[in-house]
Amino acid sequence: MYFTMFMLGFLYAVFALFLMAAGMELMFVGGIVGIMVVVQYYMSDKLILMSTGAKTVTAEEQPTLHRMVKELAARYDMPMPKVAVIDTAIPNAFATGRNPKNALVAVTTGIQQRLNERELQAVIGHELAHVANRDMRVLAIANFLVTVTSFLMTMLFWNMLFGGMGGRRNNNGGGVMMVYLVTMIVYFIGQLLVLALTRYREYGADHTGAEISGDPGALADALEKISGTVANIPDKDLRKLQTASAFLIIPAALKGEGSMNLFSTHPPLHERVKRLRELEQRMRYGLR
Repeated sequence: MYFTMFMLGFLYAVFALFLMAAGMELMFVGGIVGIMVVVQYYMSDKLILMSTGAKTVTAEEQPTLHRMVKELAARYDMPMPKVAVIDTAIPNAFATGRNPKNALVAVTTGIQQRLNERELQAVIGHELAHVANRDMRVLAIANFLVTVTSFLMTMLFWNMLFGGMGGRRNNNGGGVMMVYLVTMIVYFIGQLLVLALTRYREYGADHTGAEISGDPGALADALEKISGTVANIPDKDLRKLQTASAFLIIPAALKGEGSMNLFSTHPPLHERVKRLRELEQRMRYGLR
């Protein structure tokens, strides 16, 4: 994970030097993208609630769910996060929030119906681990770099299309095209590195979540049970949660692609289950 973070930083440091050598105004691009990312970062919980249709619930409305979240948060000395429920048959859960004081944990009605209390508690522990590990902050920084290249790529495309930044109106068209091609390559590599980072963070959340709940076996059982029901859910329903795909307990697009490729936000399910079973054995002997 740390090697991936280093490679991501190294990639964009070299890219920044290349752009400066090409005469690009980095402050302008970075400033615009920075504002976009800051707004998204501070409003992430509201944006995800709106896009997924999640509704915050009180302890009176969902007493059992609130009790589980409160007990697990207390075990890890975390503030009580907001709790939300999504009315959908899709068995899933996610967490968001820039820090533990501004966290939100959401579960679907589908996962509440399919999992027993022990399994649901393990899933909530996993989601709280994302908050405790500051995964939202890490991914916000990583995605900032990718968003810079995406914005720059779009800007270069339209400028070349209409003859700006050297286009066809002067002799610098070849240089602009070179910057555009390099930007495309950096964007593609950067996207792969960010996806690899999310997969490593998912392993970390599995481990930390198992420590919070104290029951890695229950999390493994939950993952297997959830994945077994996804195949029966229509694609249009699965797409409902894709806006929060990086923070879901399992990817919203698990069906049909198995999450075993470079473009997945989550590690292979069988590998996660295997690691959790091994952790379960170690924890029986007081190991981690």
